[in-house]
Amino acid sequence: MPLKNSFYFTLLLFLSIAGFAQNTHEPYILVLGVAQDGGYPHMGFKKICCSKAWQNPAMQKAVVALALVDPKAKKWYLFDATPDIKQQLKDFGKQTKNQYPYLPDGIFITHAHIGHYTGLMEFGREVMNTKHVNVYVLPKLKSFLEDNGPWSQLVKLNNIKITALEDGKPIAFEENKITAFTVPHRDEYSETAGFKIETGAKNYLFIPDIDKWSKWNKSIVEMVKQVDFAFLDATFYSADELGNRPISEVPHPLIVETQKLFEQEPISVKAKIQFIHLNHSNKLLWDKNAQKDFSKTGFNLAQQARVY
Repeated sequence: MPLKNSFYFTLLLFLSIAGFAQNTHEPYILVLGVAQDGGYPHMGFKKICCSKAWQNPAMQKAVVALALVDPKAKKWYLFDATPDIKQQLKDFGKQTKNQYPYLPDGIFITHAHIGHYTGLMEFGREVMNTKHVNVYVLPKLKSFLEDNGPWSQLVKLNNIKITALEDGKPIAFEENKITAFTVPHRDEYSETAGFKIETGAKNYLFIPDIDKWSKWNKSIVEMVKQVDFAFLDATFYSADELGNRPISEVPHPLIVETQKLFEQEPISVKAKIQFIHLNHSNKLLWDKNAQKDFSKTGFNLAQQARVY
């Protein structure tokens, strides 16, 4: 399909998403956040990238999180426990008309960087004092949480119940399957997971953090072809956007690098990609001209509060 027709394909895709959202019997993904670990706007920043968002709450974005919603089972599952979890749980209830339990039936965590697991603190006795909230992680992260405070207190007091996932081995929930797999990233405290989410209706890929696609022993192109939607790391747009901080300290695939990998693929494959985990410096968060140009590429930005 010629690129000039990508608008029409995207429109049809959006309409199909909207129709799918109305089918209350099929599992779906609800996006609860799209920003990098610090959220948007970013703490301490008053430059052009954040100044308007400080003044306009409608522009603000929560840290990356997804909800897998199973209407038939009346259960839902959270992917990553972010610093914004309090607001995200409230938003989930509002967007689903409070038809589901306040707490998810399980929480799947990608890794031990602050934007992805520190929301667990809200389950401690200082706040909710929950009982046996199911948390699913890869083995190194399980050990990290069990052996280091304050997370170890959550385990000791049974606020959370941790289950270790096996790399590449699916775990079933009703008619859904969730498979964790490792990706190369800055693994100071734990390994880093991505997730494949398979439902009876749609299949999804969730990789919010990875160093570079070239460091991985899998083909991201082939993996995207196997799913309906792929939520992929889009932390940075360009290599120079951090200013005085070397981007080598926080390696991620640039959006333009990911686009390059998919440049020979048809628009139907490109349209599956929903870029997520955008840093506050990423112009696609706040630059309307950049957003307009990007909309012509055939790729998509994940939208907070949207159903997929």
